[in-house]
Amino acid sequence: MEEVENKQVILKGYVDILPNESDMEIKVSKIKLKAPKGSGAFLVKNLYLSCDPYMRGRMRKIQAANYLFLPFVPGQALEGFGVSKVIDSDNPDFKPGDLLSGFTGWEEYSLIHKTEQLRKIQAEDVPLSYHVGLLGMPGFTAYAGFFEICSPKKGEYVFVSAASGAVGQLVGQLAKLHGCYVVGSAGTNQKVDLLKNKLGFDEAFNYKEEPDLDAALKRYFSQGIDIYFDNVGGDMLDAALPNMRIHGRIAVCGAASQLGLSMPQGIHNLFNLISKSVKMEGFVQHNYLHLYPRFLEHVIGYYKQGKIVYIEDMHEGLESAPAAFVGLFSGKNVGKQVIRVASE
Repeated sequence: MEEVENKQVILKGYVDILPNESDMEIKVSKIKLKAPKGSGAFLVKNLYLSCDPYMRGRMRKIQAANYLFLPFVPGQALEGFGVSKVIDSDNPDFKPGDLLSGFTGWEEYSLIHKTEQLRKIQAEDVPLSYHVGLLGMPGFTAYAGFFEICSPKKGEYVFVSAASGAVGQLVGQLAKLHGCYVVGSAGTNQKVDLLKNKLGFDEAFNYKEEPDLDAALKRYFSQGIDIYFDNVGGDMLDAALPNMRIHGRIAVCGAASQLGLSMPQGIHNLFNLISKSVKMEGFVQHNYLHLYPRFLEHVIGYYKQGKIVYIEDMHEGLESAPAAFVGLFSGKNVGKQVIRVASE
């Protein structure tokens, strides 16, 4: 039975503040390229791994704001969404050569026992890596949040924060396809240019160059905001609240501005929810999985017609994974952060 080296990204210990590269390490173990008989498991070669902000919550010992996921185990490989190829199988539902998207280890090879959140990738004219981005959890989060929480109508005014990120870039494009006016915020002028000139947003601004976020929103939304897709929370959410229109909707998808704070910021403008009859709702994409087939049909169709583009920030090799992950929290990535572990 062939045995090979298996490079892994290991969590060294629990992290209470924002993670550093030193909180992770690369280790090399040995693995047999065979699924144990009677295990019902299968062995995969990991091709692409997804860097996602929610993983930061899993680095804490106490399960807080971790959605549906348990904390990582120090001394073991991280895990997350990925694209993998089956090498050997003791499970009749998964055969060598099958391409899968779903949970896997941050390592070169993984032995997988749990199959609940795995999906076989069908032959499509779409890059494989898009199955952790455009067609994966971030893309589906954008789709479910925008259509189910925001209930958009043609001609409405839409604001998206962290708009060049894995989720925001698709929200903006879906809103434009739906006939909405769309403005996005981002943290660099490069990202602002991307939003306006490649992703089709009507307007965009660099929030770091705005001394008064309330004034910035009034400049771009003189008539007010119908829909705010919130990926950051904090000051941006507080500024958006008084700028909402009557019966506006706020989808609370993320709180990136709060991830490194020991004491999260309070929100001062919540009375606007009452005075303007605004709906604000948090959500996780897992609650809308019944919509996934419809999502795939729509988004793949838009992509093949050239109506949607998707920006990836691709890092090469498993060794680059710690730096790529840490970079999420300072906005170093431009688009969806992906690690290419191996070619197919």
